[in-house]
Amino acid sequence: MPLPLRFEDDKPYEECGVFGVWNGGDAAALTALGLHALQHRGQEAAGIVTLDEAGLFHAHKGLGLVGDNFGEAKVIASLRGPHAVGHNRYATTGETALRNVQPLYADFEFGGFAVAHNGNLTNAYALKRALVRRGCLFQSTTDSEVFIHLIAISLYSTVIDRLIDALKQVQGAYSLVALHNGALIGARDPLGVRPLVLGRLANGGLVLASETCALDIVSAEFVRDIEAGELVVIDDSGLRSIKPFARTDSRFCIFEYIYFARPDSVMEGMPVYETRKRIGAELARESGVAADLIVPVPDSGVPAAMGYAVESGIPFELGIIRNHYVGRTFIEPTDQIRHLGVKLKHSANRAMIQGKRVVLVDDSIVRGTTSRKIVEMVRQAGATEVHMRVSSPPTTHSCYYGIDTPERADLMAAKHGIAEMARIIGVNSLAFISLDGLYRALGQAVRDAKKPHFCDACFTGDYAIPLTDSTDNADRQLSLLQPAGQ
Repeated sequence: MPLPLRFEDDKPYEECGVFGVWNGGDAAALTALGLHALQHRGQEAAGIVTLDEAGLFHAHKGLGLVGDNFGEAKVIASLRGPHAVGHNRYATTGETALRNVQPLYADFEFGGFAVAHNGNLTNAYALKRALVRRGCLFQSTTDSEVFIHLIAISLYSTVIDRLIDALKQVQGAYSLVALHNGALIGARDPLGVRPLVLGRLANGGLVLASETCALDIVSAEFVRDIEAGELVVIDDSGLRSIKPFARTDSRFCIFEYIYFARPDSVMEGMPVYETRKRIGAELARESGVAADLIVPVPDSGVPAAMGYAVESGIPFELGIIRNHYVGRTFIEPTDQIRHLGVKLKHSANRAMIQGKRVVLVDDSIVRGTTSRKIVEMVRQAGATEVHMRVSSPPTTHSCYYGIDTPERADLMAAKHGIAEMARIIGVNSLAFISLDGLYRALGQAVRDAKKPHFCDACFTGDYAIPLTDSTDNADRQLSLLQPAGQ
């Protein structure tokens, strides 16, 4: 279930980042680099598990950033072997504690098994209750551990068949990488909501990663996206593709294009940076307004603002400057500091803004708290008018598929119309890109309500994957946990 947002930010939080390498030489170093490129997908913890030529596993995990945990040469040297999986954690389920840091590792009768998971299982609670009734002992509070126990109780003979057995019992959006004594494994959920890509190293080794930017940092050539519902097995003989699910239309997360993915990544064949510029251009066509400056809310609003500026013919300027050296607020969060907290991250470029009509371009409005403070800051810097344009439709529903958003009651657009939102935020006008406009910018003529091309539940409430845990229907899951393989 979604967790509350940190008070000093007002964005949906990223999911997690996964990385895996087979025959990578110094796999731990490559994985640390890959996780560094994926740092934007999770900043709470990082972990790497490697497998050496003798079949021994080595692990290092810790709270904090990748550099905090893997910046010392002795740590990388201790992670021996040419094969590895790694994970950047942002907690969508489970507390922030070392026991929840991935990759999770277990010793099975067939040998060691490490798994790193990005996404959220919508029936994890129901499955966990049923597994506990069967005698399974959970060591973490993360939903990812469900995979471990489902594999453990499966009666299939091979690790691949056991994993497929587990995947067929879970519901949700996920991509995962797993490592066992014989292979590196990658998998995506049947709708392909969460991303996973395949790359090839110069030495012929293969890489799995959440985004192509992680391939770039290790000089791996992009091969292809792992398909929705596909499981790939990578070993010394090459790559084998298994498709255990019935074919269905994919529903890739539309918010990856708007906000989550790094701008230099390519997602499902579309460069994210250029896509965000197209979204901004479409936004300008839909909701142009007379102004002197187009100003992005940094950093995620920059590409859309560039597209908006080009389409509108209004100059683009950095009217807001971001301080990149501030993470979480380091001062006791009193009411006064909550009010001033936005200034730790953003400051107005007064010389550029004063006396100007300003269009602020941002990627989303969630609770509206940060938007209100930024607008106030821009007005105090002397702007004569402040308009806001948003490169996503109104966020009216919570995400249950691995993105941390507030409960629906805390979403501004779920409670207020656009005119009321504009009044609360304090802008002269407010406009969001339409859902059809967003689809046009993403290469679709229109959103097909019966068969949408993307997962857009945060805008529409059209949840493509059952929300089993939200109804607490655990007893129904008991039938899924009967011994398999008979």
